[in-house]
Amino acid sequence: MTDQRQSLPFEPKSAPKGPNQGSRQGRAKQPTRQEAIPKQVANRMARRVAVFTGLPSLAGMGVFVLSYFLMTRGIADIAPGVTLAGSGFFFLLGLAGLSYGVLSASWEQNNGSLLGIENVKPNLQRMRESIRAQKAAKD
Repeated sequence: MTDQRQSLPFEPKSAPKGPNQGSRQGRAKQPTRQEAIPKQVANRMARRVAVFTGLPSLAGMGVFVLSYFLMTRGIADIAPGVTLAGSGFFFLLGLAGLSYGVLSASWEQNNGSLLGIENVKPNLQRMRESIRAQKAAKD
């Protein structure tokens, strides 16, 4: 049984086959390939990126504020290296959240789950296939 779903915009298309493969006329008759990310998917990605990048980034800045507060009030004596390491950890977590926010977004009509873990593997496979197809098109 064949798969009847429509391909997504970034999935690689098979090479055109036919007698007019190299001519302009043959290319003009092919349906145009949609390159843009659908608006609902882009909005879903933006929301996920805002959460998975924004919260760790705010926490990274919060480490500086908390450290300053504890130091000025005399509550704790915190080494500058600890403050730097703590904020660096949260900023790196935010950087990872940027990629995760994009890769965990569902390209289907439904929104998917809250964390979107089930969408990461298919999106990584689609991304790899797209990169391979672009490399093959260059050669």
